[in-house]
Amino acid sequence: MIRLRLFGRCRIYHDPVSPVLKEPAMIGWDAWFRSIDLITPRRLKGRELLMRTRGWWTVDPDEVAEVVESKGKLVLGEKGELMVELKDEAKAENLSADLKKHFDDQVFIAS
Repeated sequence: MIRLRLFGRCRIYHDPVSPVLKEPAMIGWDAWFRSIDLITPRRLKGRELLMRTRGWWTVDPDEVAEVVESKGKLVLGEKGELMVELKDEAKAENLSADLKKHFDDQVFIAS
């Protein structure tokens, strides 16, 4: 298995950017009749983090997910970075070609 970072073009500055989960999502609870002081930290999954690029990247994250998941799996790296997990180098090359075909230079993978 190999893991490569997934990058997209920033809508504003047009440089390659990749989302990174800095902290787990903090989910709290409000009840109708009382206060609940429970906060549950939850680490987002790869696809969930990709969906957070909506409005930041120049392309629709749903379309990116469709192309990426046809060849590999969206995962989070050890430091919270968005990555694509692929079986081998041939799959990585195929995915890279598919991303180029669908998005030109707007989305790509890199080590």
